[in-house]
Amino acid sequence: MEKLTNKEEEIMHILWKLETAFVKDVLAEISGEKPHYNTLSTIIRNLEDKGYVAYNAFGKTHQYYPIVKKEDYRKRFMTAAIDNYFNNSYKNVVSFFAKEEKISVEDLKEIISLIEKQK
Repeated sequence: MEKLTNKEEEIMHILWKLETAFVKDVLAEISGEKPHYNTLSTIIRNLEDKGYVAYNAFGKTHQYYPIVKKEDYRKRFMTAAIDNYFNNSYKNVVSFFAKEEKISVEDLKEIISLIEKQK
């Protein structure tokens, strides 16, 4: 599975949300500055070339849909991020978020409780 650019990831999130979409539907979902229709069409075709999306043809227009599940991409991305930035240590991940004040004591207690229930 090839790593996506930030823009490709943004488009994939839209496709995961919509499940099937024409280029115009994806364009309507983009917040902020919208790319030109042809630019967006090229990005989606690149996603097709990378094996992330497929399409159903309706004459000259295509309705795109994701063929890579969001959960599969997230798992690959998170595994790579944890390996590359946290020395493959989940403890380092949690410690990082605690130091950055992105996770509360209550959240940590809930995580511990979930871990204990799985044992």
